[in-house]
Amino acid sequence: MKICMLGAGSWGIALTKLLALNGHEMTVWSIDPEEISMLKEFSQHKTKLPGVMLPGTVDYTTDIETALKEKDMVVMAVPSPFVRSTAKTASPYITENEIIVNVAKGIEESSLKRLSEVIKEEIPQAQIAVLSGPSHAEEVGKCLPTTVVVGADDRALARTVQDTFMSDFFRVYTSPDVIGIELGGAIKNVIALAAGIADGLGCGDNTKAALITRGIHEMSNLGVAMGGKPETFSGLSGTGDLIVTCASQHSRNRRAGFLMGQGKTYQEAMDEVKMVVEGVYSAKAALALSNKYDVEMPIVEHVNKVLFDGLSAKDALRDLITRDKKKEASSLTWNN
Repeated sequence: MKICMLGAGSWGIALTKLLALNGHEMTVWSIDPEEISMLKEFSQHKTKLPGVMLPGTVDYTTDIETALKEKDMVVMAVPSPFVRSTAKTASPYITENEIIVNVAKGIEESSLKRLSEVIKEEIPQAQIAVLSGPSHAEEVGKCLPTTVVVGADDRALARTVQDTFMSDFFRVYTSPDVIGIELGGAIKNVIALAAGIADGLGCGDNTKAALITRGIHEMSNLGVAMGGKPETFSGLSGTGDLIVTCASQHSRNRRAGFLMGQGKTYQEAMDEVKMVVEGVYSAKAALALSNKYDVEMPIVEHVNKVLFDGLSAKDALRDLITRDKKKEASSLTWNN
């Protein structure tokens, strides 16, 4: 296939290597001329994914029309805040029924729409699929075994994307539950901020296990209320992605949370991480969705308070622990 990678961040570059190794003809687009010059000169992203060498067959450009010309597939790998603007710019050059695979994770704050909905609004002529799961770019770039899921409303589309990305180190499952996949991928970043905050406060494995477990509970309750399927939240784009994002040294969300747990503001934390921290951008949207669908999400609520309302990380954790007593699962009942 002839494939355009929109976005030259760490994830876009890792997937470019994967797809090029799979034999596809790759063109990478970035809005940043310095980024493209670096990729052309060194065949690697020396700041965001150093040491991951790209094949010499990859082309690079800042001209989006050139990047999209005569392509069979487009991979949308820009950070979530820029998905709409990039899709709007790309739309005139996307042909009827062209395949777009969104690999960004987030919820648009202004509209509360999932990213595939945003892309479909701006590029209605395209076929949209999403790809998600526990897949840090640093490891995919090193060709370490990784497993993800591709979601699409159409079975044939999902299988086409599966065939395109599948390799001897990158396993791809398919699913019709686009809603669940996207919500899991977005909300896990907010939970990962909480896990990082706990690490920054000096908490232990017990705390992290609690945040992951109750985070899955919050994700799945909201997801099901919005039309997602429970199975998805126990799968790769739910539990799998949440575990890796809360625990990994590569997780920018966990790292930003760690810095906030040590007393930094979210802006100071993002400046130090030096990459887009998706959980910061998804936090307000996740809280707004929990209110809209009347789903209790105390972890998401307290992350918002730390980010935007001046609540200290220590007080947020204490408030979570000392909330009103509850049953673990409301569906379970006693016989007496």
